[in-house]
Amino acid sequence: MSDGKNGLTYAAAGVDIDAGNALVDRIKPAAARTKRPGVMAGLGGFGGLFDLKAAGYDDPILVAATDGVGTKLRIAIDTGTYAGVGVDLVAMCVNDLVCQGAEPLFFLDYFATGKLDLDVASAVVEGIADACKATGCALIGGETAEMPGMYEGADFDLAGFAVGAMERGAALPAGVSEGDVVLGLTSSGVHSNGYSLVRRIVEHAGLGWDAPSPFGEGTLAEALLAPTRLYVQPALAAVRTGHVRGLAHITGGGLTENLPRVLPEWLGARIDLGAWTLPAVFAWLAEVGGVAEGELLKTFNAGIGMTLVVAPEGVAEVTAALEAAGETVIRLGEVTAGEGVAYRGALL
Repeated sequence: MSDGKNGLTYAAAGVDIDAGNALVDRIKPAAARTKRPGVMAGLGGFGGLFDLKAAGYDDPILVAATDGVGTKLRIAIDTGTYAGVGVDLVAMCVNDLVCQGAEPLFFLDYFATGKLDLDVASAVVEGIADACKATGCALIGGETAEMPGMYEGADFDLAGFAVGAMERGAALPAGVSEGDVVLGLTSSGVHSNGYSLVRRIVEHAGLGWDAPSPFGEGTLAEALLAPTRLYVQPALAAVRTGHVRGLAHITGGGLTENLPRVLPEWLGARIDLGAWTLPAVFAWLAEVGGVAEGELLKTFNAGIGMTLVVAPEGVAEVTAALEAAGETVIRLGEVTAGEGVAYRGALL
């Protein structure tokens, strides 16, 4: 076979296949750290293989979730701080899976960029592997796409895909009733939603990412890049008590829109805003941005990253299980007749 007359190559067009292969070799140890029962084959093949029977399931139902990190990536890229967004990517997927009552089993990532930087991509994947290990989820594959002309400079984008399982008949929500108690688990910060508004507020404040944080330690970027909290293991411990009737991951839409997703159409919830103290980051965002309380509660997690709907007789046992797993548990309110979320008291 003769070469083309003009000698053009894929590399000359901006795609370096060798760099992609080098990345796979570099991240194989990170993926190997996440191996768990059920993994049959991981990186390097055309697909990852997973054996549900070897994972301990008799009659499994699969649950899948996919998500990204949103414009939080813009801060990470602009400041060269990457590992935390790998954790965010996993958290956004597996925290959703556990709300169905499922145990996360394996994870795949998609990394798209204009020019592959091995150090950047490796840092992101190391964060992904750390989060997978912490949640018992195996990193068994992914895709790195080098697309010159689609992304400029150091820009890249991330997407994640997680698959979990539960035994047939164990799906949540189930049996939610009027009078059930709503418990909340504290967040680790803004998590991975609302960053278009966050960035607008920071711009309005006239601050650079390297400015001292007005609401905590370190720089503003470090404070805002705090990784999303991983709720999987505590949530599964709570589910095993048999008293959890529903879980809601508080992401975009806040408590206002996410809690009703696990309630029957004829039921709502009454939440006591005085049950917890609004974290300083949200108080600062509200003050500087002039964000009204209602907007805050449907844009951000406002300090509550996961909620559980619990049978009244099981509250003490569920709380003990969550606290033993390292969570701070807050009794937020109760399930009521009607629709939507009604708030009492004030956060701001």
